[in-house]
This record gives sequence, structure tokens and C-alpha cells, in this order.
Amino acid sequence: MIQLINCGYNFVHDDGIVINRPSGSGNYAFVFFKCQSEVIVKGRSFVLDKNTYILFHPDTCHLYREVDKPFVNDWFHCEDRNIGDFLAEIQFPLDTPIKAEDPHLISRSIMDLQNLGRHNSPFQQRILDHDLKSFFLKLVSLREKSAILEKTNRYFSQFSKLRSQLYNSPGHSFSVDSLAASLNLSKSYFQHLYKQLFGCSVVSDIIHARLEYAKYLLATTSLTVCEISKLCGYENDTHFMRQFKKFIGTTPGKYKGMQFAEHPWYELQLPFAHSHLKEGNDAYHR
Repeated sequence: MIQLINCGYNFVHDDGIVINRPSGSGNYAFVFFKCQSEVIVKGRSFVLDKNTYILFHPDTCHLYREVDKPFVNDWFHCEDRNIGDFLAEIQFPLDTPIKAEDPHLISRSIMDLQNLGRHNSPFQQRILDHDLKSFFLKLVSLREKSAILEKTNRYFSQFSKLRSQLYNSPGHSFSVDSLAASLNLSKSYFQHLYKQLFGCSVVSDIIHARLEYAKYLLATTSLTVCEISKLCGYENDTHFMRQFKKFIGTTPGKYKGMQFAEHPWYELQLPFAHSHLKEGNDAYHR
């Protein structure tokens, strides 16, 4: 099992800091730089932008310090006789600066490690081992996914923003034609790219966003089905009820009753399977 030796979340050094390890740290040291920093690894100097991380090998000589004050970082040290084999298996790069694909994931994970390390429980070590392996796997997965998307699709950033817009505005009446036009793409090419990037059609995502918002309103408000239908972008409440039953498996009225009867403390879980949605514009017909 991977042993967590110590860790720190959001350490702030107002006057800066110099960490110099000419013989290495003696264990695997993960450092997440949250400010611009200078790092010297095996005699080679790098100036790193904020939100860059490095996993140092136990025997790697290294030094790091701030470029701008204050110096802020997250970090942890870990060890295990088999961790080298695990890192090699998942091809996790050592002694290499890597720009974080998801800075919040890193900070959240290290904060969770810090909190878990303070609690004594019979399963603490097993949980830490699981969380550390999961953490490394997630970083590798994010990096590979980002590299593939960056090479194969220059539209990823634009499509991600558009998808967020769909989920943040479930009551808006989007059309595939207008969405494609907003990116200056043909309708067919837009649909092809959307499916390639997110694994589902844009129509499926529109329905998904609408019905999840409807479930939230049904479970947490006293609005009528007709009112909720309009708030979720449906011009026809009959179509809303038909589509809700088709994809959720029950009527809006029954769903509302079940939530209050079974879960008066209801907290939205959003269970939904894209695979159940009919692909194509027929499913979106209002």
C-alpha cells in the first residue's frame, strides 16, 4: 500500500521559500505550484506558470523557489516499495513539469488527503492507498484526454463553453441550426463534432438538461407541472409530460409525489443515462 507520509494544502509563504534537496527527498514528493516558480531538476532550470505540478523521484536532486511572492503550493510525500512499478504501469511522468488540466481537482484531492490523514480509523490506510492511486490515475487520464482532444479537435474549448450554456439555460429554446451557426459550422458537421467530443448528440444533451431541471423543480418547489414545463423550455406541457415519462420512467406528477413521500430530505442526485435517449432531431421535436 502507498503510505502518505505528510501533506499540505494551500501553504502560503509570504516572504517566499527555497526548498533545496541535493540528494532528493528520499520519497516521492508531489508539488503543485500555485504561483509562478523556478524549479531546478537535475541541474536543469524551469520557470513554471501557476497551476503546474511535478512528481519528484526519491533520488532526484531538485530545488524550487518563488518567482513572485507569496509562494503558494499544495504538496504531499508518499512511499511504497511497489509505487515505482505502479507509476511505470500507468506511465506517470516523473521529474517533469506538467500543466494541470484541472487545478481544482488537484487541490480538492490534496485537501481531502490532509483531512483524512488527521482521522484515525481502522480503514484509514486502505482509503489513503486507494485515494492516492486514484489521484495519479485521474491526472494521467486527464492529460491523455486533453492531448488527444488538442490534437484532433481545435473546437474543444468552444464546444465546452456551448455545452455549459445548454446546461445553465435549460429553459432556453435552442435549435441545432442556431447552435451550429454560432460556431460557423454546418449543421451536420456540428452534430458530428459534438457527438465525437461528448459521446452523445446535442439533442440528447438538450433533453438531459431540461429534464434534470424539471426533476429539481418537481422535487423542491410547489410549481405546477404546466409552470415547470414552461420553465424547462417546453411550449407544450403535453409534450413535456410525454417526454418526461419516456426518459424518466414515470409521469411528472408521480415523480413529485414519490420524492416528497419517500425522501422529504430529498437531495438531487441527477441519475440519467444518455444511452436511453433517442439520437436525432425526432426526440427533440417540441
